Amino acid sequence: MTGHILFRLNATLERLLPEQRLFLKSDTETRFIRLSSGTQAIATLGGGMLVAWTIIASAILMMDSLGAGSAREQAQRAGVVYEARLNTLSQDRDIRAEEAVRAQQRFNLALAQVSQMQSALLASEDRRKELETGIEVIQKTLRRTIAERDDARATSDKMTLALAEQTGSANTDQGHVRDVEATLQVLTAALGETAQERDTMFAEASAARDEAAESALDLRLMEERNDEIFDQLEDAVSVSMEPLDKMFKSAGLSPEKVLDQVRRGYSGQGGPIGQMTISTKSPGGAPTVEEKRAQNVLEGLDRMNLYRIAASKVPFAMPVKTAVRYTSPFGGRNDPFGRGRRQHEGQDLAGSYAAPIYATADGVVIYAGPQSGYGLLVKIQHDFGIETRYAHMSRVRVNVGDRVSRGDRIGDMGSTGRSTGNHLHYEVRVNGNATNPMTYIKAARDVF
Repeated sequence: MTGHILFRLNATLERLLPEQRLFLKSDTETRFIRLSSGTQAIATLGGGMLVAWTIIASAILMMDSLGAGSAREQAQRAGVVYEARLNTLSQDRDIRAEEAVRAQQRFNLALAQVSQMQSALLASEDRRKELETGIEVIQKTLRRTIAERDDARATSDKMTLALAEQTGSANTDQGHVRDVEATLQVLTAALGETAQERDTMFAEASAARDEAAESALDLRLMEERNDEIFDQLEDAVSVSMEPLDKMFKSAGLSPEKVLDQVRRGYSGQGGPIGQMTISTKSPGGAPTVEEKRAQNVLEGLDRMNLYRIAASKVPFAMPVKTAVRYTSPFGGRNDPFGRGRRQHEGQDLAGSYAAPIYATADGVVIYAGPQSGYGLLVKIQHDFGIETRYAHMSRVRVNVGDRVSRGDRIGDMGSTGRSTGNHLHYEVRVNGNATNPMTYIKAARDVF
């Protein structure tokens, strides 16, 4: 059966591909090459397979080329979108900075006005006291003059009675009459002078009362202006405080604990605030309403200053200020070198070679040099148990023990260590545990 099938197959091949002979003739002899049906079938099949392989390989190359071009276009579009977003964020940051500067200027102007009004209030209070003292002196003089007038009248009455007892009448003796008349003239003149002095003192007292009333009105107007200024200051402090509280809470930090630690460890900052006297209505006694409000404003300003110090010690800033692309985020990811799923303990920011890298908070450099996997690495120890790491740099610009401030340049971007291209591997660790750096960057995005 098998032989019959092979026989029919050979017959079909001989019919479709009859035997061919290829003659090769030289000067002395003639040779030929015999091409059987099987040989021709094998050659035809091999040529067809070669043509099919060529077509398939060309199609695959064309598809890869088209796919790579589309990926590049998508990457370019994404880069344009990121740049536009970064420009928008930069403009927003500049606007917020200008608003903060203007708010600080308004606050300084308000403080100057408060100081001027305090001086005016103290001068007005001194003037009022002087007026009250003058009125009291005038009243004492008036009372003394009235008493002298009453004594003179009583003496006159006694002399008249004594004359009547001696002569039987106040007009019987001409000499006595002249003496009495002279005495009465003296008393009348004295009474007239006393009355004139009384009228003058009453006029001066009335003028003093009017001036005191005017001073009281000025004082009341000044207090109303104080209330308005304190309202503005309290609103400004409250509005400035809310985003700072939110920033620290978003980063997972307790604002009260952070401020307490700054207050304890930062020399010359924070601490108790003495009372500032705005009014003299209750000297040496309980603080007035104005004093309490001024005390609250000063405490709010001190709290804002502590926030400013604390913010410089927490990595809220961006480590790179040039245009970057966020590549591998914090968390689980596929290893770029094909070693399966791995935990990524930082944020990768891809950028140009030698792009400046800056410290994100105040601290001390505890490591600067090469390290396995990280390449050129810088570690900075900050307050509150926070540590930041900057890896794969092309150049390190700091040394161990250097004290750096937020915004100081510490190195250049590169691709040293276990890296596939130019980028910065940025880590934030709290008490040795890796945390998401974007938590801090996003928390400060609407503040700085």
